[in-house]
Amino acid sequence: MLRVPYHSKGQRKSKRAVWAALAALLVILSAHSPAAHAQIRIKDIADIEGVRSNQLVGYGLVVGLNGTGDRLMDAIFTRQSLIGMLERLGVNTMDQAQALSTKNVAAVMVTAELPPFARNGNRIDVTVSSLGDATDLMGGTLMVTPLLGADGEVYAVAQGAISTGAISARGAAQTVTRGVPTTGRIPNGATIEREVPFSLNSLQIVHLGLRNPDLTTAERMAQVINHRLGRPLASATDPHTVALDLHGRDVVQTLSEIENLEVEPDQPATVVIDEATGTIVMGANVRISTVAIAQGNLTIRVTETPEVSQPGAFSGGQTAIVPRTNIQINDQSNRKLGILKGGTTLQDVVSALNSLGIGPRDMITILEAIKAAGALQANLEVR
Repeated sequence: MLRVPYHSKGQRKSKRAVWAALAALLVILSAHSPAAHAQIRIKDIADIEGVRSNQLVGYGLVVGLNGTGDRLMDAIFTRQSLIGMLERLGVNTMDQAQALSTKNVAAVMVTAELPPFARNGNRIDVTVSSLGDATDLMGGTLMVTPLLGADGEVYAVAQGAISTGAISARGAAQTVTRGVPTTGRIPNGATIEREVPFSLNSLQIVHLGLRNPDLTTAERMAQVINHRLGRPLASATDPHTVALDLHGRDVVQTLSEIENLEVEPDQPATVVIDEATGTIVMGANVRISTVAIAQGNLTIRVTETPEVSQPGAFSGGQTAIVPRTNIQINDQSNRKLGILKGGTTLQDVVSALNSLGIGPRDMITILEAIKAAGALQANLEVR
């Protein structure tokens, strides 16, 4: 016989109070627990080696411009191309080639990207860029243009109306231009005529290439894949590559199975500086050893305010200019010496530098000096 212990009313209230306190404590601990590390899908951090796009390029003519095309007297290649196109269409213009003066035609370079596994008849976007002195391609139509690969073979043919997305207005005394009117796009403007042969399902060893090479990330990826497949089929061969031994397995099915697996990527501590724009980007793992920083500039300002000395009437004197010079020196003596303790995080570094009143340009100089002193525990990339 099961006996249920008896509790008085006061004991039951005491137990409820204890459970409520424990629940509140768990809520507080969960609120202050560190956030989980970001998990990224394998397809977002790695590519299948061999699966790549190819660049295509071609030369063509754009017609139908509203007087904004090339000047044929200056752009000789445009005139020769126009004559050659008319000859192929059965129009003989050789006898009057010098009389051609239209400004509705422009020579252009056509570029496109042939995606992997593209098949005959698929359509791709193309970009059209002016080659001569045309001022606007809006409203123009690209004539049939073969697009060549690096091997000289024709892989696609482009044609269609051009959209620049730019605005250009010109008057007698002012010109307004928004965007780049000499470059445009043709959505689905090229038809693929030749395929790039590549059989993914026939591969026995598949290599996954990390977009940001890192040995820790590669090893983690291999471990996640092996755990999912239940066999040690994946191995990290270097910081950039994870090799998959897929002998006897369906390659496409296996890749589709593992590409959605999530991995926690790692990254080296890096500080990237763009000198041209004054941009600073720091990684989360950047650490600085104990270092003292003082920043200040000597500024000397010289102001000339000459005054005109005008003699009184009938005094016989002459008007003279009297120089007045005001010199101000600012050595920024109010700037203080700041100390960054060792092992500080990215947030501490930014807060400490901002507290010194340092702008981006001066911060770049300070970071370079910290790196030279050996206190910046990160890679410093200056671009």
